[in-house]
Amino acid sequence: MSATTITQRAQMFLAERRRLGFQARNTGYALLSFARFMDRQYPTGLLTIERMADWARRDKQQRRTPATWARRLKQLRPFARWLRQFEPRTEVPDESVFGPVPGRVAPHVYREKEIVDLLRAARGLKPSGSLRPSTYETLFGLIASAGLRVSEALALRDRDVDLAAGTLTVRQTKFAKSRQLPLHPSTVAALTRYRALRRRYAPSSAEMRFFVGTRGRRLAQPLGQRQVHRVFIELRSKLGWINRGAHDAPRIHDLRHAFAVRRVMLWHNQGIDIDQMMLSLSTYLGHAKISNTYWYLSGVPELMALAGNKFQRFAESPGAHDE
Repeated sequence: MSATTITQRAQMFLAERRRLGFQARNTGYALLSFARFMDRQYPTGLLTIERMADWARRDKQQRRTPATWARRLKQLRPFARWLRQFEPRTEVPDESVFGPVPGRVAPHVYREKEIVDLLRAARGLKPSGSLRPSTYETLFGLIASAGLRVSEALALRDRDVDLAAGTLTVRQTKFAKSRQLPLHPSTVAALTRYRALRRRYAPSSAEMRFFVGTRGRRLAQPLGQRQVHRVFIELRSKLGWINRGAHDAPRIHDLRHAFAVRRVMLWHNQGIDIDQMMLSLSTYLGHAKISNTYWYLSGVPELMALAGNKFQRFAESPGAHDE
């Protein structure tokens, strides 16, 4: 391993994964962070469980929980298995190190007022009168109104946003699938305003990213996820929300969860058969398996309450116990 650094091996691994159709965005960030750590702390380069666990414990947010360490360690396993072909002494960690990775936990389901407050706070970002406030207000509003993943919204190119037809084309997403999404007229109006304002600051082309950087060298350049998360955390701190989810704090991704939950609750209130609509929702959200969509019914308190009430009415109805 002395002739090739862990960082170089990690880059080779990620390139191979991308050729096979995997996006590997989040895994890529974690793996390259680990590789740089290894090259800096352990120049011999041999991957051992002890060294991987050492990195896993050093998460930047310092949660200091076995669940966090288990998630970080899990991201290294595919790379460790791949690396064995070059270095047979490479160790592959299993769940015995920090325990199993916890399953999905309940998200913070945003209330309508919280979303309104978030967009208002984004509108107040400095410098006032620049493109920056409109960029973040429109970005967060689109995620909330269309249920997009953060990565999907940031990957949109100008040609993907068809305002005349009122649709978005989300290309090659998390599971290498593309989909076309109809948009609410109010969302189309917000995107139209943003595009018109953006054109005052940056030349427009079909291939440019729809959401762009707004200052200095980043002007008209693609927004990065870390940059967006920093702004969101700043706004979240100012708003002082009470966390109702099982994560450490409300997240941008919870806007997507809130979209799904509100849609199911609307169908319920309208008396629509939810089971018949779940496939449509799954397709809209870009889920690889419909079971990922049905998770909301069992994993989100608001929807669990609806299901419980529905079952109670059934159980109390005449003839419910007839055989």
